[in-house]
Amino acid sequence: MQLRPLLLAFFLFSSLVSIQAQTIKKVSIADVKKIADTSTTPLVINFWASWCGPCVRELPYFESTVPNYQNKKVKLLLVSLDYAEDYPKGILAFAKNKNIKSQIVWLNETDPNVFCPAIDPEWGANIPVTLMVNKATNYRKFYGTALSARELKEALDKLVK
Repeated sequence: MQLRPLLLAFFLFSSLVSIQAQTIKKVSIADVKKIADTSTTPLVINFWASWCGPCVRELPYFESTVPNYQNKKVKLLLVSLDYAEDYPKGILAFAKNKNIKSQIVWLNETDPNVFCPAIDPEWGANIPVTLMVNKATNYRKFYGTALSARELKEALDKLVK
């Protein structure tokens, strides 16, 4: 009869682990645009890839700085531009290795000549790039390069003004 409490504990632990596990949704550029256009809270969308050195260096800034703006309801969406063969296992492994807790989606698009200008006409297919939008204040700013920790904080301060 002692097996029953042990099984119950295992089941609860397994459920908790599966709830906390990151899932990565496949999205189109239209989906990302819709998220940006309909967000009711300030939103930061960072486009990155696990094979991009500047992206990898920049991600910890987003992970550590954006949560400081929870009182302003700022949301972060990390849009992976990794290769199809890395979706989802490679991206999940990267996120686990780098302890990324923020929401990640994978952009299921292959033509940067189509998806880049859909986000911003200035986007020349380089990464990382970041889009910040705040519908309440009609704020929209595209950052076409990696942001330092200081630059990200300044950008977030402008987003929530």
